[in-house]
Amino acid sequence: MHIAQVAPLTEAIPPRLYGGTERVVSWLTEELIALGHEVTFYASGDSVTSARLEAVWPRALRLDGSVRDPQALHMLMLERVYQSATKFDFIHCHLDYYPSSLFSRQPTPFVTTLHGRLDLPEHQPVFDEFSHLPVVSISNAQRRPLPQARWVRTVHHGLPPQLLGPRPIKPSYFAFLGRIAPEKRVDLAIRIAEHCGVPLKIAAKVDKADQDYFKQRIKPMLASKNCEYISEISDRDKSEFLSGAIVLLVPIDWPEPFGPVQTNRQSIGYLYQRHGEGIGVEARHEPARGGAVHPATDVGNERRCPDHRKRRVAERRDEDRRPPRSSASCCAHRKPGQTETRKNYIFFGLSARKQIRSSRV
Repeated sequence: MHIAQVAPLTEAIPPRLYGGTERVVSWLTEELIALGHEVTFYASGDSVTSARLEAVWPRALRLDGSVRDPQALHMLMLERVYQSATKFDFIHCHLDYYPSSLFSRQPTPFVTTLHGRLDLPEHQPVFDEFSHLPVVSISNAQRRPLPQARWVRTVHHGLPPQLLGPRPIKPSYFAFLGRIAPEKRVDLAIRIAEHCGVPLKIAAKVDKADQDYFKQRIKPMLASKNCEYISEISDRDKSEFLSGAIVLLVPIDWPEPFGPVQTNRQSIGYLYQRHGEGIGVEARHEPARGGAVHPATDVGNERRCPDHRKRRVAERRDEDRRPPRSSASCCAHRKPGQTETRKNYIFFGLSARKQIRSSRV
């Protein structure tokens, strides 16, 4: 099949530093090519891919200080995909609801994977209007606010099996990984680490929209000798960073759809503590992986700081429960005993081209 992958322009594919959605789209694309599909990739010009790259802008937008209106470039990209739509057998979008209106007016079947939060009131009328268009969720929890959407399938994030691995490092600190924003509750991570008397290392980016929050709320807390802020890190640094952690703290208090930090956690095999919302409930495992601190008022009563013995138990269990090598292994794979590329791969539960085309509206 000839598949168009339409990625956000925010980060390069794959991203150099932070960029969960872009990593997943990169792994999915490489897996589809390995399975024999032809892929055209719409992304920023500094992306690195085995697919045919259609660059809409020479650089990823977040790190390009010259771009003041990123939506203009995303609109241009969608128009270019629309103009070439008849060249493709299938179009896979990763831009939330933005393609809905335009792509519903062209003949090529398409699906959109929704990577963000969907619990805001303004999402309701949008998905009421486009309730006939097929969408893919990254967790079952993500679907709850929008039962009217035409959910095709849930495909949890995965990652390449050799991307991350344990290093022979004695765990000595708590870790926070990802993004600093009010809903990510790095402030609670700092309080948990201080309460347990364990150093905390924070590897996270700060978006422009969250700069005031960081300066006013978080930066004063970093003055503590217990905290070390090392900014965002790349994939090549994560194995060492996570292997040195006693526990990865994910104290979110919003319905996280599926942060890739969940798959990072499983690949290394360490304990974690988090709130039970969104994917937090769906990804819950045995208590041996650590307790969960729920409301912030529980921090003062929390006495279950993980020890190294529990961490070793979690590592052994994770050896048998590694995440899939990529999201593609969940959504694009060969049926047993079949060989033809075009007809014999399952793509988000729609097996042959005939079945895929039946989703056309």
